[in-house]
Amino acid sequence: MSKDFEFSIKSISFDENYHPSESTRLTTNFANLARGASRQENLRNTLRMIDNRFNNLAHWDNPNGDRYSVELEIISVEMNIGGEGGNNPLPLIEILKPNILDTKTGERIDGIAGNNFSSYVRDYDFSVVLPEHNNNKPGFSIPDNFGDFHGKLFKHFVNSATYKERFKKPPVICISASSSKIYQRTENKHPILGVEYQQNEFSSTDQYFEKMGMQVRYFMPPNSFAPLAFYFIGDLLGDYTNLELIGTISTMETFQKIYRPEIYNANSAAGQVYQPSLKHQDYSSTQIVYDREERSQLAVKQGKYTEEHFIKPYKHILEQWAANYAL
Repeated sequence: MSKDFEFSIKSISFDENYHPSESTRLTTNFANLARGASRQENLRNTLRMIDNRFNNLAHWDNPNGDRYSVELEIISVEMNIGGEGGNNPLPLIEILKPNILDTKTGERIDGIAGNNFSSYVRDYDFSVVLPEHNNNKPGFSIPDNFGDFHGKLFKHFVNSATYKERFKKPPVICISASSSKIYQRTENKHPILGVEYQQNEFSSTDQYFEKMGMQVRYFMPPNSFAPLAFYFIGDLLGDYTNLELIGTISTMETFQKIYRPEIYNANSAAGQVYQPSLKHQDYSSTQIVYDREERSQLAVKQGKYTEEHFIKPYKHILEQWAANYAL
C-alpha cells in the first residue's frame, strides 16, 4: 500500500524577489512576509537579520562579523496517491533549508532541513478536527487518535527514498515555546544552543510532534531572550555541526522576532522560571510588517481546503493505508 504514496520535492529560493506559489500555504511564515506593499523591504530586512545573527553566533575567525551569508531554500513536498493523483499532486508539507556561504573560503555548507514547518494536514487537525471535537463541551480535550495520520505521513516522507536522496540528515523543526507552559532553566549549557530549559508538562504541540517521531528540547541561545523549541530525530547535540545549528537558530529566531516580538524581541531575557506571553508589553518592534490576525483566519480556511480536497476524496484509501502503517 505504501507504494501508492509517492512524494516529489520542489524548491525555490527565498530571497528579496520571492513570490509565493499558488500551492504555498499563505499562513506560512515566509509567504506572509512576501505579500503587500512592503514585501520586498520585508524580505530584504529579514534576510539581513538572519545574516547578522548567524555571524554573531559564528564569531570565531570572523573579526568583522561578515564572514557568512545564509541562503534559504523553500522546500515544497507534494504527494501523489497511486494513479488517482498522478496529474493532480497534493501539496503536503513546506520546510526551509539554509545553505551557508563561507565568503572566506568560498565553500557552501549544507544547513539542516526543517526549520519552519508548514503542513496542510496539520491545519486540518488543529483548525477543523480539534474545534469540532471540543464543540459544546465544558472542558478542552484532545481526541485519542489526534495527529496519528499526520504523524504516519510525516514519518513515511522522512523515511522515503525521496527525502534521503535530497537530504543527508534528519530534519530539525524549530518553533516558539508554548505560552501555556512554564519553563525552568537547567544547569546544562551548550556553546551554540545555549542554556537548556525544561517545560513543566508536554504541550499539545509536543504530543503532536511526538507522533511524527520527534522529541523536543528547549534551549535559549547566547544573546537570546527566550528559549526556542527544537524538535528532532536522534541526537540534537551530537548529530549536527555548530554551523548547521547556527543556520537553524539564526533563521528561526529571526522569524520569531518578527511574529512573536513580545517573546523573542523582549527587552529582558527569560529568567530562572519563565512563561512566555503574547501580552508582554516590554519589547521592541522589528519594523517588519506582518498580519498575525490574518494568519489565524487563513489557517482555518486552509484546514477546510484540506478536508475538501484531500481528506474526504481519499478517505477510504487514507484509512486503509493508515491502518496498515505502524506509528
